[in-house]
Amino acid sequence: MGSGEARGMSDAAAMVRAFEIQAGACATFGSPFSAALLDRAARDIEAGGPLADLLAPWRGRSARVLVGEAVAIRWLGGAHDLVLSGEDPALAHTYPAPGRPGDAEAAWSALREAMIARPERFATFMSHEPQTNEVRRSACLLPGFLTIARETTLPLRLFEIGASAGLNQLWDRYHYDLGQAGEWGDPGSPVRLDTAWSGPAPPLEAAVSVISRAACDRKPVDFRDPAARRRLEAYMWAGQSERLARLDAALAMALAADIRVEAEDAVTWTARRAVPEEGAATVLFHSIFWQYLPTETQAALTAAVGDLGVRASATAPFAWLRMEPSPTSMADVQLRLTLWPGGEDRLLAHVHPHGASVEWVAAA
Repeated sequence: MGSGEARGMSDAAAMVRAFEIQAGACATFGSPFSAALLDRAARDIEAGGPLADLLAPWRGRSARVLVGEAVAIRWLGGAHDLVLSGEDPALAHTYPAPGRPGDAEAAWSALREAMIARPERFATFMSHEPQTNEVRRSACLLPGFLTIARETTLPLRLFEIGASAGLNQLWDRYHYDLGQAGEWGDPGSPVRLDTAWSGPAPPLEAAVSVISRAACDRKPVDFRDPAARRRLEAYMWAGQSERLARLDAALAMALAADIRVEAEDAVTWTARRAVPEEGAATVLFHSIFWQYLPTETQAALTAAVGDLGVRASATAPFAWLRMEPSPTSMADVQLRLTLWPGGEDRLLAHVHPHGASVEWVAAA
């Protein structure tokens, strides 16, 4: 076996492992249909099928990098987008719908034919990292914002990076049911978010006043465009109708509030826009975004944040709030806060990647 052939085997094994890991995540997080599709996709990669050709841009990467770049999720989203487009009625009929569980075997057969007939459609969709904009993640971010408000006693200026469509910009206008911890927010809000809470209660009594909000993304999702809106919906896993309902409600609120996301690089935008100001707490935040950044961009953004922290004061504090996987485990999603002056990095909670649970540890 030549070296090039051996490397090909290694590439295939990494791809298979990445798809198997994502299949396990889908099964764990409530989408058995998606898990079944990904399992069949892994077998297709092993066999050198049409999916193997679609994954050519990611050859040579380790399974960990492939998971971090969400390659399997990109493919799964591309498949769901084809369903939602109405271009393939036969495929759509195999997917879950109200009163219909879906047929993964039939769906895979139709998807395999679609990848052979229209590989460019899948390749185009997969060329950009996922932009899920899962609204329920606001339930994980909320206690972080409350902590900042309580500790600074100042109104908040919000700056979100990797914002996708910017739906988390309106977190203070949603209603939250935190289980044993209590409730927070507007009881009349059309967006109602619940999460399984464990640990001490967060500072629900904190006075919150948002005086400005802004967001950026390298490629913002303009939810006013039907195709872009469908892309957001495509990343909702098939059969999870409650996630889609939350998304639709949040999109309606964002449209009414005229939420906008600026198209700009996160590093330059952060340095230019998120400068601390007197009389307010400036908050830079992001969720499930860091893993998509190249290592050099992560370093540049960390440096930019540090520079802003140095400029903070007691009357112009700066906070960095992030909901991201731990550097050592993609399965351990953490809510962390660094607040200047001081600059101590704190672990606030372990959270579910879609916002279904929060284990609050800050009080400990």
